[in-house]
Amino acid sequence: MADAKKEDSDTKKPKKSELAEKAAEAETEVIKTEAKTNAKAGKRSTKAIKETQEKVAKEARKKTESNAKAEDTPKTEQKPPRSRQERAGKKYRDAAKQIDKSKTYNLAEAVDLAAKTSTTKFDATVEIHFNLAVDPKQADQNVRDSVILPHGTGRTSRVAAFAEGAEAEKAKKAGADIVGTDTLIAALDKEQIDFDVLVSTPMLMAKLGKYARLLGPRGLMPNPKSGTVTADVAKAVAEAKAGKLEFRVDENGIIHLGIGKVSFGPQKLLENAQAVASSVRSAKPASVKGTYIKSVFVSSTMGPSIRAEI
Repeated sequence: MADAKKEDSDTKKPKKSELAEKAAEAETEVIKTEAKTNAKAGKRSTKAIKETQEKVAKEARKKTESNAKAEDTPKTEQKPPRSRQERAGKKYRDAAKQIDKSKTYNLAEAVDLAAKTSTTKFDATVEIHFNLAVDPKQADQNVRDSVILPHGTGRTSRVAAFAEGAEAEKAKKAGADIVGTDTLIAALDKEQIDFDVLVSTPMLMAKLGKYARLLGPRGLMPNPKSGTVTADVAKAVAEAKAGKLEFRVDENGIIHLGIGKVSFGPQKLLENAQAVASSVRSAKPASVKGTYIKSVFVSSTMGPSIRAEI
């Protein structure tokens, strides 16, 4: 009887090995289910791969169709770009016909031709441009100087004198339009600039230091090299009124200057041009060897340019 009861209990209770097998099977089923779920939603799923293949095929088909269309379409000949002279107005084109572009004119001819080919209704400025063989990034090749034109520039310069006491009175008698320190400081505080040239005494330059960012970019900051910082303020004012020009090479190594008005006539324009050319030659840096002035061009405002030699 005891043996029979034992056998019945053994049949009712599952063995440990069977339980382990069932647990392993259940775990396998869970893993398979998770794998299926991930496969449906992931980038490597069958659906995603199919969509990618369809997208690639569509792009390839579009590319083939566009290439075929391009081959079928006849190519149109593109017109060459028009030159500046072709794009210019009728007056400019007529004036340009008077100039031989293959020729280099002497300075007298170039100035006379620039005045004759002026196309504006107003009294145009005659300009001269020097292309120099210098590197402006080098401190010793940053060409800068000033010149007094024998016949002036043709325009009235407004001169301000930053001076006090007796120097201020002398500057006023010399023709300065604005005189005094308080007046100028009040205007600069408001960023009002009503002058073309600013002259100062050396003792007062410290007061202008805080306005360097305002005056510097406009080329109005007084500088000893240009003669606008001087103890003789009256002389500097008189020179500025008489037509003194300050020139400086730009970042491309070119100097641009206006030498007078068309109404001056050929002789006055020539004398002004010669004075400028002489000043530019004398400002040649010692570090520049060989050719200094590469080319010179003369033109009027909005007019054609003339190659010249000096």
